Amino acid sequence: MIVERIQTLCKAANTTLAQLEKELSFGNGTIRRWDDSSPSVDKVLKVANYFGVLVDCILELKEESK
Repeated sequence: MIVERIQTLCKAANTTLAQLEKELSFGNGTIRRWDDSSPSVDKVLKVANYFGVLVDCILELKEESK
């Protein structure tokens, strides 16, 4: 799920979801709720830009059949 992918990125960057939310000016617990409700495109883009990855990496929109 999306939260797990972001947690993996956080771990690689030696940060936490809470620190990421603070850095991006998101409310507390915002990212954790994304598995239950779809995040806005601008917030996903902020997370992708923060980690220097494509939005596809966050949303896992890559083709899995290859």
